[in-house]
Amino acid sequence: MLEGIMIGLTTALNPTNLLFVVCGCLVGTFIGMLPGLGPMSAIALMIPIAASLDPSAGIILMAAVYYGAIFGGSTSSILINAPGVASTVATSFDGYPMAKQGKAGKALAIAAYSSFSGGVIGAILLLIAAPSLAKVSLSFHSTDYFALMVLGLTAVAAFSGQGNMLKAMLMTVVGLMLSTVGTDQTQGIQRFTLGMIDLLDGISFLLLVMATFALSEALMAILRPAGSDEDRKREQEAHSNLGSMKVSKEEVKELAPVVGRSSILGFLVGVLPGAGATIASFLAYGTEQRLAGPKKGKLFGTGSIRGLSAPETANNAAATGSFVPLLTLGIPGSGTTAIMLGALIGYGIQPGPRLYIDQPDVFWSVIVSMWIGNIILLVLNLPLIPYIAKILAIPARFLLPLILFFSLIGVYFVSFNTFDIQLMIIFAVAAVTLRLLDFPLAPMILGFILGGMMEENLRRALLINNDSWSFLWERGLTLTILSIAVLTLIVPMLLPYFQKWRKDADRAGEGG
Repeated sequence: MLEGIMIGLTTALNPTNLLFVVCGCLVGTFIGMLPGLGPMSAIALMIPIAASLDPSAGIILMAAVYYGAIFGGSTSSILINAPGVASTVATSFDGYPMAKQGKAGKALAIAAYSSFSGGVIGAILLLIAAPSLAKVSLSFHSTDYFALMVLGLTAVAAFSGQGNMLKAMLMTVVGLMLSTVGTDQTQGIQRFTLGMIDLLDGISFLLLVMATFALSEALMAILRPAGSDEDRKREQEAHSNLGSMKVSKEEVKELAPVVGRSSILGFLVGVLPGAGATIASFLAYGTEQRLAGPKKGKLFGTGSIRGLSAPETANNAAATGSFVPLLTLGIPGSGTTAIMLGALIGYGIQPGPRLYIDQPDVFWSVIVSMWIGNIILLVLNLPLIPYIAKILAIPARFLLPLILFFSLIGVYFVSFNTFDIQLMIIFAVAAVTLRLLDFPLAPMILGFILGGMMEENLRRALLINNDSWSFLWERGLTLTILSIAVLTLIVPMLLPYFQKWRKDADRAGEGG
């Protein structure tokens, strides 16, 4: 291992490769900040450049762009509630409320520190445990992946307010239903397309998330009554006062265990092929909401620093973890790593168990460059926060049209189809209606993200087990994950009754 680290340091600290890390981090960060573009777009843009470089430099450049885009994706989520990347949807739940409270500087700083910590801890875990974790990820079957998706759906409990559990579950079902629209990839049958050619490929995630978050937020701002002069003044002060970037000692103490737990959880989820940073961020958010207790748990969704730190840490750790199946098994864990796999094969390199023996310079230089890249990202981004946060100082009459413009153009540039714009407006109007009726939208996005993967793994599991549902209890790992999922969903629902029973018992004891 020490020999490998030395090889990695020698390769990564080569002045040319170091320049590629810096450039990759910068390009990735700025592409990640733009609503509608994400790691996949960023890496796809880099392929022509990387193809002209030697393998180590090319993979280092693409890896830097990858975690740079994940790092920068939180900015648009926090400032304008426009999470253009699936893995930063959970970041907007508490990041955007903090920005509205005049704490944009602190929100961006916490996101930067959490991203850095998740990336560095993930890189250390990758270094130590890559070969062993590759064997663990191979032991996961389709039945276990299905159970993992079910566990991911239980995060719905974290997004439901007091007494809103039924509404949250209903919205999750709506998300699962929307994920089935399009062509069945296994049998090639059209489903719920209403005879429209434009729906053959299904509903785009970007379209749905931009409509339900960015566009609906802009429409809600337009619909809100103007209020008194005092209210307008207070709101203007909150936007112009970008807040201190300083994180107090008490907040550091509160966030340290959150970062530790979310890094490990995110990395382990990232290791599993097909799971990825999105599931990691939702699971981390839900886990921390439950661990926070009744008092601090209620703050989630209103500007909780825990609620901001957990998904940001987890998605960066998961991005690092996704390199385990890519480098050690040759299995891409996401669309982004699939592009990187194609680039590696294009170089004539076959990822797999022998990669760190046959091509140690590529294997170790990627891991070492991650440490260097995360340090560079922090150094580059922290000084830029005051300038980035000034986006909120733009008056609402200018900012709202800009949000509308970026939302619509971002979706149009992906498909170049005017039907998507029309569908987006329909979803935005529906989202506004649902928000006015106090229905949470996050569970719908969660159901939509996990729906396709759930269906695919359930179908495989049933095929392997001759259409028998016995796989739910016959395989120990599947049963364990499903048991945790059931407990995770039921305990929050039963907790109020238990607390009521306890209070009644205490009163009866005092009366006696």
